[in-house]
Amino acid sequence: MSDLYKVKAELFRTLGHPARIRILELLAERDRPVHELLASIDIEQSNLSQQLAVLRRAGLVSQHRESGEVRYAASVPAVVELLRVARMLLVDILQGQQTLRAELEDATEEPAPALPTHDA
Repeated sequence: MSDLYKVKAELFRTLGHPARIRILELLAERDRPVHELLASIDIEQSNLSQQLAVLRRAGLVSQHRESGEVRYAASVPAVVELLRVARMLLVDILQGQQTLRAELEDATEEPAPALPTHDA
């Protein structure tokens, strides 16, 4: 398999954690200090630090000091677009599922066909 596909798979593995997705969504809005991220994500501080480290190693976020506090920023603008497209994809998938559910519910409202009787 091509190295390109391995690198792409690694990117999606990096994105494959709910806390990391939420961090990226928050940083897509604006740079944030750690305390704001912590207040917006229901995880322990040590877990937040681990998730930020994963995103930093992947090159998706950067950190800098400002007014004595560490602030994080999305370092790849395209990741914001990726998250937007992922949201659209999920909306499409869920819409398709709702359509299928409605069709199934409509089908259950139809009377069941009569079973043949065997009169002997």
